[in-house]
Amino acid sequence: MKQVIQSRKTGKLALKDVPAPKVRSGCLLVRTRASLISAGTERMVVEFARKSLAGKAQARPDLVKKVLEKAKKEGLVNTWKTVMARLDEPLPLGYSAAGDVVAVGAGLEGEYAVGDRVAVAGAGVANHAELNTVPRNLVARIPANVPDEEACYTTLGAIAMHAVRNAGAGLGDVVAVIGCGLVGQMAIRFLVLGGARVIAFDYAEDRLALARAMGAEAALAPGGDSADTVHQLSDGLGADAVINAAATDSSEPLEFAAGIARDRARIVMVGLTGTTFPYTEFMQKELNLVVSRSYGPGRYDPDFEQRGQKYPEGWVRWTETANMAETLRLMQPERDGRLDATLLTTHRFALDDAEAAYALVTGGTERSLGVVLHYPEGGTTGVATLQERKPARTAGGCVLGVIGAGSFARAVLLPGLKSSKGVRFKTLVTTRGATAEHGADQFDFESAATDEAAVFDDAEINAVVVATRHDSHAALTAQALRAGKSVFTEKPLALDLEQLNDVIDALNASSGILHVGFNRRFAPQVTDMMAHFKSSEGPRVITIRVNGGAIDGSHWTQSADEGGGRVLGEMCHFVDLARHLAGAAITSVHAEAATQARGTGDNVAAHLRFDDGSLASIVYTALGDTALPKEHVEMFSGGRAAQLDDFRSLTLAAGGNVKTATATQDKGHKQQLAAFVKGVTDGTPPIAAEELIETAAATIAVMESLRSGERVDL
Repeated sequence: MKQVIQSRKTGKLALKDVPAPKVRSGCLLVRTRASLISAGTERMVVEFARKSLAGKAQARPDLVKKVLEKAKKEGLVNTWKTVMARLDEPLPLGYSAAGDVVAVGAGLEGEYAVGDRVAVAGAGVANHAELNTVPRNLVARIPANVPDEEACYTTLGAIAMHAVRNAGAGLGDVVAVIGCGLVGQMAIRFLVLGGARVIAFDYAEDRLALARAMGAEAALAPGGDSADTVHQLSDGLGADAVINAAATDSSEPLEFAAGIARDRARIVMVGLTGTTFPYTEFMQKELNLVVSRSYGPGRYDPDFEQRGQKYPEGWVRWTETANMAETLRLMQPERDGRLDATLLTTHRFALDDAEAAYALVTGGTERSLGVVLHYPEGGTTGVATLQERKPARTAGGCVLGVIGAGSFARAVLLPGLKSSKGVRFKTLVTTRGATAEHGADQFDFESAATDEAAVFDDAEINAVVVATRHDSHAALTAQALRAGKSVFTEKPLALDLEQLNDVIDALNASSGILHVGFNRRFAPQVTDMMAHFKSSEGPRVITIRVNGGAIDGSHWTQSADEGGGRVLGEMCHFVDLARHLAGAAITSVHAEAATQARGTGDNVAAHLRFDDGSLASIVYTALGDTALPKEHVEMFSGGRAAQLDDFRSLTLAAGGNVKTATATQDKGHKQQLAAFVKGVTDGTPPIAAEELIETAAATIAVMESLRSGERVDL
């Protein structure tokens, strides 16, 4: 299928042929008929991508701060790789479109049917692409008599509608709208339909004329005598509310809003402007400043947008989904008062001319407002998802299919595998066709796809890398094993015992080997530690402290269903490391969590007992300062001791002698990938399958112990 893609790194924009997406549970597969290029928002996205690295850093100091914090924890080299991998991701453009349903995902049967016309929303979701997979709460049904070209404005309408709701304007209220772009124009119309009296402000005469057509009682440029007009229409009181829909680095719109607002008025920011406000005027009038949350309640909530969670209507009546539906209702032609979106369209382009459309929007040589892309009739059906890139090469020892290409896979796994001898990169599968196409091109895969069947059904592929989100690891691993393939799956292997048992059943019947991405046991300094204790007898005592740093509770890794939380998703690394250092089987687990108001379960102390009498204590915390090194390991046995600091410094002690060696941080990624490739070719797994299953079961037991408060025997 065709999709408009921009490079985050260079800013180059192109219409590309990429694999079509497939429908997913809780989603619809929608064939696009029309999509909107928002002159304001998308111009800003495109221009940011075109900035140099220094320009990006200057524009987003918040991201620079995060990068510096990551560098403190993980070192400059690893951080640089991660940043470059992130910048190398293809950026899908578009966030407001209309089309028809071509496939219905599980859970939406009966709610939608193939052929339904829908408006769709969301950056990275409602793309300028022939096909899009869209979660249920970012979809609204289009009334039969509303054309696709108008319906593709629905997302912008939801933004404007939520701003109007935030303004709290009622019948007869005088409302000023500053900035008459797409959102400003739609806000004007909604205010008029709700009985408010609107005064529009903009410097462009054509937009002021359109504001009058939308129903504004007055439309004029800010400054001069414009404040007098507000006072005349409001009987000297000033505007009851002001909606700031302008786009500028200047704080002038906010200053102007304060000047025309009445006492205790509400000022709503829906445009991106400077935010330095005149304190004295705000204080004397006791003005209220509200920043409008895009489409409405539910926006930026992954549970609502991505997982389909519903809000109770009695408490949250107007969600972003409801705002979309209401926008479409107000577009119906038979209404006496309606939102006529045709007035907003200044240019129309065929999808094949998308690059010319963006040149118009970003070039500034010709004025534009609403720019609509139209899609060819018929279009892509979504059946063919495998995109061949070049003739097949001679099969090597390890013929690889990779599922998932997130930042970690592209920064660490794929480069490491690429540097290994005897690896043939056959097929890359991701949920987004643009990501699959870009990753296949970057790492020289022979084909790209969006359906895992392209890997599982390929007899040539004998090894699969699973690098998806945690909730899919076990199912994909089991499926690959049942297809007779060896598997490298990123941790965790499973989120519960049911998933783990499915993997065990598949492994028992498979000729392939299994490996989980527990890289730390392959680190050179861990190898040196093990050599130091080779001659020691008796049990070992191990302590591992992880200063993990805080992660927002809304992040997908913290979701019980999708990520499993940091015990299952990250602490498993250190359960495996303890298992490796002890060299004995884990027999029991007991764990406790520190009490936290937010209850994210990031602060855990786990006690492991091994069958030879060894003990391990693992403390994982998000309460610390990341200026302190992240990982600290100590081991004691037979009169010997070792201390490992963040895989940079190793201290070994024996017989009264102490030696300390420092090195560049190396957590064993390259070594474990080479071991996996070797294992695929000679049938020897890098880690015994029994240990992998044991580590997974022990990590799951940590969660069970936290719930029960009891020791869990394995």
